Amino acid sequence: RFGQIKDLLIEADYWARKDDAPLVQDHHVQQAVNQKIYRLNLVEERLQEMISDGSLLLDVTGEKVGQINGLAVYDLGDFSFGRPTRITVQTFAGREGFINIEREASMSGRTHDKGVLILSGYLGAKFGRDRPLTLSASICFEQSYDGVDGDSASSTELYAIASSLSGLPLRQDIAVTGSVNQKGEIQPIGGVNQKVEGMFDVCRAASGLTGTQGVVIPHQNVKNLMLRDDVVEAIRDGKFHVYAVKTIDEGLEILTGTAAGEADAAGEFPEGTVNYLIAKRLGELNDSMRGYFQGLLSNGS
Repeated sequence: RFGQIKDLLIEADYWARKDDAPLVQDHHVQQAVNQKIYRLNLVEERLQEMISDGSLLLDVTGEKVGQINGLAVYDLGDFSFGRPTRITVQTFAGREGFINIEREASMSGRTHDKGVLILSGYLGAKFGRDRPLTLSASICFEQSYDGVDGDSASSTELYAIASSLSGLPLRQDIAVTGSVNQKGEIQPIGGVNQKVEGMFDVCRAASGLTGTQGVVIPHQNVKNLMLRDDVVEAIRDGKFHVYAVKTIDEGLEILTGTAAGEADAAGEFPEGTVNYLIAKRLGELNDSMRGYFQGLLSNGS
């Protein structure tokens, strides 16, 4: 990045000379950064306009079942920025497993496909130890037309699946990023600063900061945070929040406001917890499929 640093120093020197300053100071560097962003952020501004006028559907308040805000980074070469994107999940009786709509439409990359496949491993290990999982779940990045890659939304997709199965709504004022493994552990991702700032900008432009909005990030990415001054100030004032999590269960509790629930020695979850409701629904889907096939056999005989 020496070339970018050199260009930044040259422009900062220009602003210092324009101020007749004997030395380049921090505000000259910041002005150089701001001017570069101004020259390159036309796409970012256009996306914000589309969110504001309702062309891009996005909720940053309220709660929804099976719907969550993921975070994506748009890389334009010399400039990159983050924006939340709506992810939805529908679960229903069937044996298809996870239907990755992006993959079916040939709009996803290999790492994204791998991330979706990991989800079945997590759910199978947690809820399918003594019975098969008989469900279908369709996963979609709504209004995404340029393709999707990377596994940084795998935890986000898992939260939406958990919401759809449990019937518990997810907070729409919190966006999520983070990879997940088959053990339910959250893994670090790239572009964390752009993602946090992207959600902050959308929330501020939509209706102003409510004091409850924020993002969920992997705990390993805390050391990578180097946010803009206005974002830091909002966090310090309690107007915006960054939640660092280690496991899926931690994220579920933040997004649903309900205890995740730990399984006991018999593999049972405490009643009323998120995992209890998921296990209950999976059992209902299993019974539904069993009854369906038994009916077919009876009719056939």
